[in-house]
Amino acid sequence: MPEHKTDLFRVSYYSAANARSKPANDILEDRWLHKLFLVTHLPAVWSASKVAFALLLLAALVWYSWLPLGPVSFSAATIYLGFALADWVLLSWLPQSGRSFGPIGPQLFVMTAPRLGVAILLGITAWVVGRELTLPFLWAVIILQAIGTLIYIWGVLYEPFALGVSQRAIQSPKLPAGAQPIRLLHLSDLHIERLTQREARLLELIAEIAPDLIVITGDFLNLSYVDEPVARAEVRSLLSALRAPYGVYATLGSPPVDPRDTTPSLIDGLNIKLLRDEVAVLKFKDGRTLSLLGLDCDHAPEADGRVFDALYRLTPGNSMHILLYHSPELMPLVQQYPVDLYLCGHTHGGQVRFPLYGALITSSSLGKRYEMGPYVEQGTTLYISRGIGLEGLSAPRIRLLCPPEIILFTLSGKS
Repeated sequence: MPEHKTDLFRVSYYSAANARSKPANDILEDRWLHKLFLVTHLPAVWSASKVAFALLLLAALVWYSWLPLGPVSFSAATIYLGFALADWVLLSWLPQSGRSFGPIGPQLFVMTAPRLGVAILLGITAWVVGRELTLPFLWAVIILQAIGTLIYIWGVLYEPFALGVSQRAIQSPKLPAGAQPIRLLHLSDLHIERLTQREARLLELIAEIAPDLIVITGDFLNLSYVDEPVARAEVRSLLSALRAPYGVYATLGSPPVDPRDTTPSLIDGLNIKLLRDEVAVLKFKDGRTLSLLGLDCDHAPEADGRVFDALYRLTPGNSMHILLYHSPELMPLVQQYPVDLYLCGHTHGGQVRFPLYGALITSSSLGKRYEMGPYVEQGTTLYISRGIGLEGLSAPRIRLLCPPEIILFTLSGKS
């Protein structure tokens, strides 16, 4: 039971590492979404000529879908190809501008998929309804492709860098009613490729907020840069700048993003405590007690749930309990315990959201049940961060209706 003392509080650490049984295979990598990322990432090694040839083939599909309408089919294919090439120019410019650094080929083909679908669907529809409406349908192709370009410009150039601070007050009868509130800042899903204006803004916000306590719930690197030395050095540079009077605590995220054999070295020697199936019990001189339960996330609710149960049994019953776990997938279990606050990320809020519908994809086994933000169930507040960075591999470096966030919680007593 290691212990750390200051003039303000004492921290004791208790481990439940012996309660973990490693899954036979990587659960997240076995899911369809990760496999789709890997398949659509193949164009990362394609030459520019091969990418151009593939775009010409896709334009030929548009031409073929409009072919029954006559010569206008060439116009439809040319319109589609022109907007696809504009996407290529935008993606090629991003690394030069220092905004994002992912491979161009995979992102280009993922971004062009909606363009292709719209162009082909309109061609087939125009053919079905009759030749007399060919020109309006061709204009519809132009208008919708232009709207797509505006959406992509917004989603690539503005929203990923519109980092904001969300705030929420949490009251717990486990904290003395008259005690000084604790200002806890939650960060998640850094997903760093390189340090950009987003990470610079992050450090500015943290300096302005001056939190008492900082917690990080995993996914430090971008999936395209997990083993890349420069990206790893940039992550370490950012983490080394984090300071808080009551400490900085972190957990590991998904195994493909935070490999267990390499990610801990990003934190070695820094002023950050990595909680790997450990609980940090902070006891303050004014009587407040805070238990931070930090779990590795294997996305295995049964196995991870057993570790959580073992950790919970190590905590003082009179303390405020805060679970740090990368994904919301333990919420059905955790709400059965008197846990005050459950902090996670992983879903990115979907990263791309549609009005009224919300997240297209959450990458969680619970689907859309827990997407983003707060959920209060049986006295437990779950807060899912939209995260800070962007996933990687073939996932476009885009956010739509889902800007990045950090969350400031004010923890206080309740009579």
